[in-house]
Amino acid sequence: MNGHISLMAAGELRDALAARERGDLPAAVNALMNIDPESWQAIETRLVALGGDLPQLLTAVRGDVA
Repeated sequence: MNGHISLMAAGELRDALAARERGDLPAAVNALMNIDPESWQAIETRLVALGGDLPQLLTAVRGDVA
């Protein structure tokens, strides 16, 4: 897989998913905005390889997908 996800970006993504699960959209957006561009690209590449994207992941965390 291409790209590197920094430890900080991984933590920010984790925090964003946890905030989304709690329904705290501002905190989720804040955490996502703190992810560096290289890590963003690597995250997107990995999600595509798994057959999805960030909006699908965020929706699944919220529980909107069966």
